[in-house]
Amino acid sequence: MLEALVLWNEPNNLSHWNFDLDPGWRKFSEMVKLASTAIREVNPTIPIVLGGISACDSDFLRLMVSYGVMDYVDFVGVHGFPLDWNHWQIDSWPERVSEAEGASGKPVWVTEVGASSFGSEEVQRFGLERSLKLLSGLTNRVHWYSLYDLPPAWPAETRHKEAEGSAYYRHYYLGLLRSDGSPKLSAQYFPTDGSIGLAQWFHFEDHRLDDAVTWMMAHGVRYLRTGLSWADSYRPQATQWFDRQMEALAPFQVALTLCFTPAHLGIEGHHTSPPRDLQTFAEFARWVANRYVPRSIGADKNLIVEGEVVTR
Repeated sequence: MLEALVLWNEPNNLSHWNFDLDPGWRKFSEMVKLASTAIREVNPTIPIVLGGISACDSDFLRLMVSYGVMDYVDFVGVHGFPLDWNHWQIDSWPERVSEAEGASGKPVWVTEVGASSFGSEEVQRFGLERSLKLLSGLTNRVHWYSLYDLPPAWPAETRHKEAEGSAYYRHYYLGLLRSDGSPKLSAQYFPTDGSIGLAQWFHFEDHRLDDAVTWMMAHGVRYLRTGLSWADSYRPQATQWFDRQMEALAPFQVALTLCFTPAHLGIEGHHTSPPRDLQTFAEFARWVANRYVPRSIGADKNLIVEGEVVTR
């Protein structure tokens, strides 16, 4: 079941939105408004989440408030990786969530929290247990990032690649499972009561999809955040792949992220570029809503309580 649509991913991160092409994020804010409007024309009750804000950046959220973006979304997604990338300590999680709620005026979902095993699997286990304890009771959605390590042959979605040094390679060690599917130490400590979700991106025609579903169902996972790539929508057989992915993930309550600009539609030919015509992203969001959001029932954004989605 699709429980929410998430508009973009880490727009305040140069690896996901080229703000050099959009000083002040004015294009981004307008794009979100247009996409939200298009989704609401299809289904006025599906919850809309402002795409996960890197490092819980409340200054960025205040900027979005000043542009009126919060009138178009129901929740704010935040991301945090204090053991790997962020310039704050893990014990700051409660303060960060509270500040994000105050800055945005919206309930916060933690759509990515994680810790890599780059240096030690024991460090990742500590990060998992400590993060979940700190976040307990603060928000209705917590998505651990991620289920799988990134396969070594695949590139990480960062702008400067290996030039980022060890920061780049940490992307490859964030899973509960290694890239071959074997469990790491942290897998033993992931809650199996359905209270904690996962964030797992599936690449185009990802060979891990069915195994991921099997693992998640065996371990009691109820909530999943994943995405459909706007850029991938122009590949041959894209709709067939999207349909297969969404059908496979039907057992879970899915927060579906829409992002990544098709190269031929960007101001610059790169997935981080703002589109030349902002309405083109809105039309992709409308297409997704038409195809995957139920018409007859929609999750009431005011009734997502205590980890449940109550439908009308």
